Amino acid sequence: MAALDSVQRIFQEAQSLDMQNPGAWPRWAHVTAAATVVIFILALGGYFFGKPLQEELDKERAHEQDLKSEFERKQRKAAALDAYRAQLKEMERTFGDMLRQLPSKTEVPSLLNDISQTRVASALEEELFQPQGEVQKDFYAEIPNNIIVIGPYNNIGAFVSSVAGLSRIVTIDNVELKPQGGPQKENLRMVAQAKTYRYLEESEKQPTAGAPKK
Repeated sequence: MAALDSVQRIFQEAQSLDMQNPGAWPRWAHVTAAATVVIFILALGGYFFGKPLQEELDKERAHEQDLKSEFERKQRKAAALDAYRAQLKEMERTFGDMLRQLPSKTEVPSLLNDISQTRVASALEEELFQPQGEVQKDFYAEIPNNIIVIGPYNNIGAFVSSVAGLSRIVTIDNVELKPQGGPQKENLRMVAQAKTYRYLEESEKQPTAGAPKK
């Protein structure tokens, strides 16, 4: 009851305070007013001083997010780089395998002989086997050979298939098939170009334009 009476008394005194004469206020009114002013000043200061700090904090958070995004982007690139390196390594291996299928300069005569032996094994008559001049490319030389063979269709097919199965790369291009005529009407005359390839030695390679000669 005493506490309730004190509260009621303070409430009544607050209603009767003379705003024009603060000096006549009781002590508790002075303390309350001073505390109110301090709280207001602190709140006002917090607003004016805290706003720039909040803006700076928001700016730093945005910068942090940008850094995270940049890190993730670079991390994805690094992962892709590993995949590219693996692909490049596989391409180099495949290229090496293909390069080993190209004969050297000293092996070309043996390869041409293999083509002739394949023709003999296919029971075809040879009308022409004429090597042409080499055509140099970047790292290899192309050796075309004009050929004319005569025989049944199945034999010609077996010849082309056997040439494709040689350990070295040989292609059959510019094929022209015509009936042979004469007494053996089932025979065909195939005019074609058998191309073989060989890799160039370092001393044979032509330097690129503008590059110093070795």
